[in-house]
Amino acid sequence: MYEPPLHREDDLEKLHALIRARPLGLLVSSGRQGLVANALPFLIDPAASKFGTLQVHMARANGQWRDLAEAPEALVVFQGADHYITPSWYATKRETGKVVPTWNYVMVQARGRARIIEDDAWLSRQIEALTRRQEDQRDKPWAVGDAPADFIAMQRKAIVGIEIEIADIRGKWKTSQNRPAADRAGVAAGLTALGDEEAHEMAAIVKETARD
Repeated sequence: MYEPPLHREDDLEKLHALIRARPLGLLVSSGRQGLVANALPFLIDPAASKFGTLQVHMARANGQWRDLAEAPEALVVFQGADHYITPSWYATKRETGKVVPTWNYVMVQARGRARIIEDDAWLSRQIEALTRRQEDQRDKPWAVGDAPADFIAMQRKAIVGIEIEIADIRGKWKTSQNRPAADRAGVAAGLTALGDEEAHEMAAIVKETARD
């Protein structure tokens, strides 16, 4: 990933926090099928290895896990908040007119070697942990045990687990750090004035990542 120093984020806790907040990662690998990418919901275990370990499962019918068994190198991309930035928000537009549009975004990319797991106990723990992660915020959370045991057992037979010990993790926060303070203030105000949640999240990030 292209990472100008101004946009590089090295805080491991911050990178893990984005993965937890945006767990749907794009798993990319290369094997007999060529390049393959699938969107899957991941869990991160920060204590399992130096940079953390990713855990996920996919359908047994999905041929990507067989590719990974032969060629285990994997890339997982987690996309955070993003938004189009109009030059109309820049003070510089009014001063010189020398401005162009851009796109702000937050992203984490993790690389490592995938390990295929078909152990039923591991799969059971993974799906229960993943379910709790998403359901616990609900007033009446659904639990795996709410479904008939034989039905869940049948579902587990149809999936395969994957564990990726992260060997390299990189974060990119491209959030107007290269613009003057007045332009960044204009971006934050412009985003805040929009009605969507993604714009408000990006406005907050722009303020947080100010470098002067």
